[in-house]
Amino acid sequence: MGEGAPEVDRADTAKAVKATDIFTADEIRRLGARSDFMGAGLVLSAWGLIGLAMAMFAAWPNPATFLVAVMVIGGRQLGLAILMHDAAHGLLFKTRRFNELAGQWLCAYPVITDLHLYRPYHLKHHRFTQQEDDPDLVLSAPFPITRQSLRRKIQRDLSGRTALTRRREQVMLTWGEAGLNWGQRWERLVKGGLVGAALVNLTLLGLLTALGYWWLYPALWLLPLATWYQLVNRIRNIAEHAMVPDNDDSLRNTRTTYAGPLTRLLLAPFWVNYHLEHHLLLFVPCWRLRQAHRMMLAKGYAERMELRGSYAEVLRLAASAMSDGGGSGGAKPAHI
Repeated sequence: MGEGAPEVDRADTAKAVKATDIFTADEIRRLGARSDFMGAGLVLSAWGLIGLAMAMFAAWPNPATFLVAVMVIGGRQLGLAILMHDAAHGLLFKTRRFNELAGQWLCAYPVITDLHLYRPYHLKHHRFTQQEDDPDLVLSAPFPITRQSLRRKIQRDLSGRTALTRRREQVMLTWGEAGLNWGQRWERLVKGGLVGAALVNLTLLGLLTALGYWWLYPALWLLPLATWYQLVNRIRNIAEHAMVPDNDDSLRNTRTTYAGPLTRLLLAPFWVNYHLEHHLLLFVPCWRLRQAHRMMLAKGYAERMELRGSYAEVLRLAASAMSDGGGSGGAKPAHI
């Protein structure tokens, strides 16, 4: 699990571990350095892989290439959400204007979310991780559940029912209560991100139509967003905070899950699996989290950290209950 790193005696280690307890000032400075070049490269790589997956199916249309394209694109849609998450922390680009524009228009709006609404919610999650006031606690609290319950959740995700429920709740919440006039409703739709999301998605449809492939938009954008994206987002949520061993220990109330190349392609893009390191080092861009992880192992923190060998291992743990003891969590929003 710890890749041969020396052990740390847990009894001698305080629960409220801070970055400065582990890293030197110079290490913190180097790990936290942001880059416009890297930010642009990450965004372009996500969209480039989406384009290649669409082109692959358009060139060789068959069930196998369609399935691969749906999974790759759904994984990159999660990747866009992960890059939006980095932008919410001000880490995607060094230049603030690039960070806000790219984070909103190229990452958040395409997957029908909003950077500016997400940011305060997510920062509250960091402030109260696994505590009573954590807005994401509802996502981890129901676990472990039974295999049957997990199977039902997976079926809802892959059938599109989860996406339909979330979109309906999103629209109703943004639309607001009865009695508002059209001007007020339009303002709510703009501030709620639905107008921006609609503009970006219509632009994507227009580009594909201009290329002569309008049908790729429903088949290989909306379908992955409604199915595979929902599933991998759920798995990511489970892996990050569900069934952690100590809600009060800053190195054990979140989890890092090891992932191989195929898993990183389809399920865990942009180093999202290094979630423990992200919580400890909020100032570190996603592309340096693996480096931070290796540094922590070299410093002897392996035995102190909540680490799992694979997402399959986490899912087995998530489905280990003999009977369900809580709510289903099926209709709850899955935040990054």
